[in-house]
Amino acid sequence: MNAKIVVLPGDGIGPEITAEAQRVLEAVAKKGGHEFTFSEHLIGGIAIDETGTALPDETLKAAQEADAVLLGAVGGPKWDDPKAKVRPEQGLLKIRKSLGLFANLRPVRGYKELLEASPLKTERVEGVDLLVVRELTGGLYFGRPQFREPHQGEERAVDTLEYTTPEIRRVVKLACDIARGRRKLVTSVDKANVIETSRLWRDTANAVAQDYPDVTLEHQLVDSCAMRLVTNPKSFDVIVTENMFGDILSDEAAVLTGSLGMLPSASLGEGKIGLYEPIHGSAPDIAGQGIANPLGTILSAALLLRHSLRLEAEAKAVEDAVERTLASGVRPRDLGGDATTRKVGDAVLSHL
Repeated sequence: MNAKIVVLPGDGIGPEITAEAQRVLEAVAKKGGHEFTFSEHLIGGIAIDETGTALPDETLKAAQEADAVLLGAVGGPKWDDPKAKVRPEQGLLKIRKSLGLFANLRPVRGYKELLEASPLKTERVEGVDLLVVRELTGGLYFGRPQFREPHQGEERAVDTLEYTTPEIRRVVKLACDIARGRRKLVTSVDKANVIETSRLWRDTANAVAQDYPDVTLEHQLVDSCAMRLVTNPKSFDVIVTENMFGDILSDEAAVLTGSLGMLPSASLGEGKIGLYEPIHGSAPDIAGQGIANPLGTILSAALLLRHSLRLEAEAKAVEDAVERTLASGVRPRDLGGDATTRKVGDAVLSHL
């Protein structure tokens, strides 16, 4: 098949880790007789420095015309001022919104080779295989009004938490569709005992579940879910939740693997286009040293193959190559080894 892939290296370690993921995708294309065309564009802090905006029009246009987008990371101390009018994260939020990407998928697996790297007991994380499906374009992060104002000699801040039935329905439906190919269990996470949007979320999830008699839907309050993630993570299959809850819970779940560097993600919408990125940040403290862990980005490339290009066998081959790399003893710094970014990429390529 032919596919156009836009690469957005971004800031910090982004260029180093996307380079390794692109090498893997090129190898997959060569082996499978596919033709992948890559183009690189600016996003985040580097885009602000060069163009004055976190998401240049040229970048957005290229992404809209592509089959998939591979992203490294955005942000860093240079652009950290929360009062700045233009910030790197705005580019990420805008591209998700512009591409209609309403769901973020974050798979979490307990690799047997990394069980000792987890802060939890081995028996807690061995066999963990869960997926967090986070609603991506609604909730507190996008609600309006949002402002600060003087109030009785002090200050007052207001954020708006808003959801509509269609926003909830489409992401719960996606979670149920995915669960059908897994263990057929969906845990919908809310705060329905306190928040009205959560009550709407729960009612809508129940309505969607009527169309999936083969899938079990359970409800859990977000605070008890946070506790269950560290006490019994193996009891989860697919977790679906709203934007802010999903942001927090997926980072908590990431700790199960022992390193954020192992976690991929996929942001999906109604069509085939998706945005794929590791869940970690730009790690400016190690940028340019060649020691960043590229495995989360390489696993994101596997999700790209699966969801946007519909190449399931190739996606599985990449995931298997990562697992064999870990089994061979190759470890980047964050996993207790001394392998460089390039050496980790070489190892994955050797196992494809």
